[in-house]
Amino acid sequence: MNDMAGTASEYELLMNSDLEVSIQEFLDQMMIYRSGIKEIRTKLEVLDDEFQTKYSYNPIHHIESRLKSIKSIMDKIKEKGLEITIDNIRKNVTDIAGIRVICNYLDDIYRIEDLLLAQNDVKLLRRRDYIKTPKPSGYQSLHLIVEVPIFLSDGPFPIPVEIQIRTIAMDFWASLEHKLKYKTDNEVAEDLRYRLKICAKAIQELDTEMQNINNAIADRNS
Repeated sequence: MNDMAGTASEYELLMNSDLEVSIQEFLDQMMIYRSGIKEIRTKLEVLDDEFQTKYSYNPIHHIESRLKSIKSIMDKIKEKGLEITIDNIRKNVTDIAGIRVICNYLDDIYRIEDLLLAQNDVKLLRRRDYIKTPKPSGYQSLHLIVEVPIFLSDGPFPIPVEIQIRTIAMDFWASLEHKLKYKTDNEVAEDLRYRLKICAKAIQELDTEMQNINNAIADRNS
């Protein structure tokens, strides 16, 4: 997940688009979403550091972040038949700021969720658990959309941030599915989708067994 905002090509896209807002307003809004990513990422890193200090254990393997491209935002608004305004963007696109949290074990996913949502300035807007109920493709991940205040010079501004939390194996699978979706023709893809779905089931079993083994090790050391 890479931050794609602020590039010369995207600035040129804004210059050549029929916008109902000024370019500066658009760029100001993107800055606020970038700040939302920083806010949530910092909270997650602090939690991970605390666990390392107290328990010599990191529940988070690594964190990735991305800011939705300006083109993707504009396309999404157009698909809904709406004018490209700041208000329409705020109300209709909730995944502009995105964070992906990769954990070692299944329990870590829900532990991080609980600790993050326990913070009184983090408000849960939407939750979808594709781990307990995977998508038909086999995709697994916990998706949260949270709202967090960004403190600007003129006061707090609530911003939505999409958070995906998954294990290393789930992330590996999702990366391959993404490649399959965009880089293969339909005839080949059908067979590969079937094989990938079988792999998703194997990953479910692998993650469960790895969690069980980790629990057994912890019990012996307690």
